[in-house]
Amino acid sequence: MAARLIALLGMLITAIGAPVARAEPPDPLYALVDSATQRLLTADSVAASKWITGGPITDVPRARQVLDAVGADATAHGVDPGYVRAIFGDQIDATEGVEYTLFGQWKFGTAAAPTTAPDLSQSRAAIDGYTKAMVDEVARQWDLLHGPGCAGELDDARSAVVAARRLDELYQQALQSATRSYCP
Repeated sequence: MAARLIALLGMLITAIGAPVARAEPPDPLYALVDSATQRLLTADSVAASKWITGGPITDVPRARQVLDAVGADATAHGVDPGYVRAIFGDQIDATEGVEYTLFGQWKFGTAAAPTTAPDLSQSRAAIDGYTKAMVDEVARQWDLLHGPGCAGELDDARSAVVAARRLDELYQQALQSATRSYCP
C-alpha cells in the first residue's frame, strides 16, 4: 500500500512539474480570421441597439472614422494603408449585411425582435479592440497575405474558425465576404 502511495505521489509531482501543452493555431491566418469573426459577431448586439433606438444600420461617419483609424494604424505598422482600408471596407459591409438580415428577420417575425440591448458604446469598444488586433495581424502576416500561398491558408483559417465558433450560415456568408480581399 505504501509503495502505491509513493508511486502515485511521484506521478503527481511529475505531472505538476510537466510543461502545459498549448494548442498552436492551426493556420498562420487563424488569429486574423478569428478577430474578423469576433468583430462580425458584434453585429447582433449592434443591430439590437439600433433596432431599439431606431438608429440607422449604415453609419457613414462611424465607417469613415474606422477607415481613417485603420489607415493611420497601417501606416504606423509600415504596411499599405490602402490595402488595410479595403479589407476593412469589406468587413464593414459584411457587418452591415448581417445587421440588415437581422432587421429583416425581426420585421418578418421569423426571429424574436430584441427588447433590450447593450449600450452601443460598449459594442463599439469591443469592435475597436478587434479592429486593432486585426491590423496588428495584417502587419504580422503581410508577406503571407501577399504571397502565393495566401488563398489556401485563408481557406484553411476560415474553415477552422467556422468550426471552432460554430458559425451559422449567415455568419459563414458574412465571413466569406469580410475576408474576400485578404489575398490580392
